[in-house]
Amino acid sequence: MISLSVNGTQHTVDVAPDTPLLWVIRENLAMTGTKFGCGIALCGACTVHLDGVPVRSCVLPVSAAAGRTITTIEGVASEQGLHPIQQAWVDEQVPQCGYCQSGQIMSAVALLERSPNPSDEEINQAMAGNICRCGMYGRIRKAIKTVAQSPLQQFDPAQVQEVQNG
Repeated sequence: MISLSVNGTQHTVDVAPDTPLLWVIRENLAMTGTKFGCGIALCGACTVHLDGVPVRSCVLPVSAAAGRTITTIEGVASEQGLHPIQQAWVDEQVPQCGYCQSGQIMSAVALLERSPNPSDEEINQAMAGNICRCGMYGRIRKAIKTVAQSPLQQFDPAQVQEVQNG
């Protein structure tokens, strides 16, 4: 049995220690927002946060995540609303097919948490491991810049609610 903290909730799963975290999240915990893309950590579709750091869950053994804090795309928004980067994704019409978007968003959230006003080079570095087959890189950059330049650059659910309520 392996104990995991996913999106603030404790879970115990009965899986082999070398099972990729991606499959535990999707199959055992029924959180299907994190996607399988390549299976070799090259595309970024499976990106989750492990102690706040983006990692590729398709190659990370679940045993390496035990006792650590895991955040999936399902844990980015709050009861009060979307995370500002998710709202920017909508506002800037980033998604096309949408398949890579959860991984893209997870990488963008981590970037903005460590660098609230990232340079183009920082954006390039942070997003380099995420492939968008639809080529929406310009819109992705614009969404990140939009959040970086907004007063809500640091996610505060109370502020998001205030803005939503006018």
